[in-house]
Amino acid sequence: MSTSSQNLFKQAAEEALKNIQSIIDNQSLHQNFEKMVDMIARSLKSGGTLFVAGNGGSAADAQHLVAELVVKLNQNRDPIRAVALTVDSSIITAAGNDFSYDDIFSRQVEALARPNDVFLGITTSGNSPNILKSFLIAKKIGAQSICLTGKDGGRAAKENLADLTVIMNGPNTARIQEGHEILYHTLCYALEKKLVEENYIQYR
Repeated sequence: MSTSSQNLFKQAAEEALKNIQSIIDNQSLHQNFEKMVDMIARSLKSGGTLFVAGNGGSAADAQHLVAELVVKLNQNRDPIRAVALTVDSSIITAAGNDFSYDDIFSRQVEALARPNDVFLGITTSGNSPNILKSFLIAKKIGAQSICLTGKDGGRAAKENLADLTVIMNGPNTARIQEGHEILYHTLCYALEKKLVEENYIQYR
């Protein structure tokens, strides 16, 4: 590793550390995180499903989050009902081809979601058209929705398209996505603890 590469790595780590401190200090984010946990827990306890979607790195985050819920984070326990809408290539390519890329998630929300479900859309900008359209479809169905985003929240926040908008600190996409990873790992743990305490799931 060259000196310039080492400096680049150090600068990125310092920027990430500074951003994590801003996350620690963000009381509004903490309050919205609690609302997020409560909303999803209520849905699950009523027999609902958490549907998650995102684009690019956020698609990977959607799948990562769902894997932690369905399988486990650390300790073995009953699975938690969640579905990533980013994984079915036949549905995604059919919707993209027959309709538009803006429909690849909303078509699935329309087909699968019910009023007691929650749709979690991950978009670092808050402007991804296929996520925004899914919020509208979720609202039409009567399902609740959460936008996990960054910066100023984009159109999602400005137009109140989701029932809850959670804005992560970060000066750029990389830091926002790192913050999202902290959030969804903690979301898995908080949901697990809450659902065990409320006797909805058990440790095995």
